[in-house]
Amino acid sequence: MDRLDHLDLNRATLDRQLLLRRAELPAWNAIEHLAGLQAQAPLAPYVGLWTRLADFAPDELNDLLSERIVVRAHLMRNTVHLVTAEDYVCFRPLFQPLMDRALAGHFGPALRGVDLDELQAAATSALARAPLTRGQLAERLAPRWPDRDPASLAYAATHLLPLVQVPPRGLWGSGGQAAWFLAAAWLEDPSLCAAEPARALEQLVLRYLDAYGPATVNDIQAWSGLSRLREVTDRLGARLRSFAGPDGAELLDLPDAPRPGSHVPAPPRFLPEYDNLLLSHSDRTRVIPHQRPVPLPPGNGATGGTFLIDGWWQGNWQLRDQRLRIRHIRIGREVAQREAEGVRKDRHRDVPQAV
Repeated sequence: MDRLDHLDLNRATLDRQLLLRRAELPAWNAIEHLAGLQAQAPLAPYVGLWTRLADFAPDELNDLLSERIVVRAHLMRNTVHLVTAEDYVCFRPLFQPLMDRALAGHFGPALRGVDLDELQAAATSALARAPLTRGQLAERLAPRWPDRDPASLAYAATHLLPLVQVPPRGLWGSGGQAAWFLAAAWLEDPSLCAAEPARALEQLVLRYLDAYGPATVNDIQAWSGLSRLREVTDRLGARLRSFAGPDGAELLDLPDAPRPGSHVPAPPRFLPEYDNLLLSHSDRTRVIPHQRPVPLPPGNGATGGTFLIDGWWQGNWQLRDQRLRIRHIRIGREVAQREAEGVRKDRHRDVPQAV
């Protein structure tokens, strides 16, 4: 079995993430290839596409959202992602058990005794007619359950139903509160996917490897929030290729996927808040050599984020008062060399120091 070190993984992942060179792709194709973009910070996908594509302009994504070709919705890890409408319809059913568990964990006591089928029917009726914020939905549901916390009822509805967040939320130059609409009412053709659940789950795993591989089963589960995916990779069998990772763990990949090798240079890149690259692996050392937690500050996604130097997360950026502020992560030379052992052995460079 061939072995891949941290630098091999770094370059392969950057290539899949369109970060080694800006891709000559329309935004829709990039969103599809990446299996979605993190979008809980509503404008983050604009920065994420700008840093990945050669000719991206904000109006391109504005049009895709307004024309319902892409949507913002809860999917992987029960967090908001920007995905194509087709991917949403195909993959959303796979995440319902995850959302059910999250609902029970966060709101179970507040909803004890509430008939969830009845709640789902009432919310469906309300959200099929017009988009509603959670506050507005709570007002609609409260009269039927006057002894319950209205906010809990609204949160339950957004976990039970396939919903999308509709514009102007998430539009560059616009914006607004998060308003939810029933996906079947928002999408002109809600039957875009005919795949059976088992087939859809296999496609999800293959799409992940195409955009984030090579990766372990734990990596796929960390990205998706789903469990028992070893059963899926076992079914895929010969459609996957195995490698040994830096620690000996089995890495899976598509046989013909690009793995450019450690010699390929990686240009500096600005990433938005919550970028996919930093959050989509269980073992993040392929892009985070210093073991620091990924910063998750509140924001709209367009005024702050992280940056890569030579392919590795080395600091944060922020726009404030029309000035770009850069903060390198300070790592002592001895610590940096120890953490980089086996990661940059072919480069023999020190991790950049703060200035």
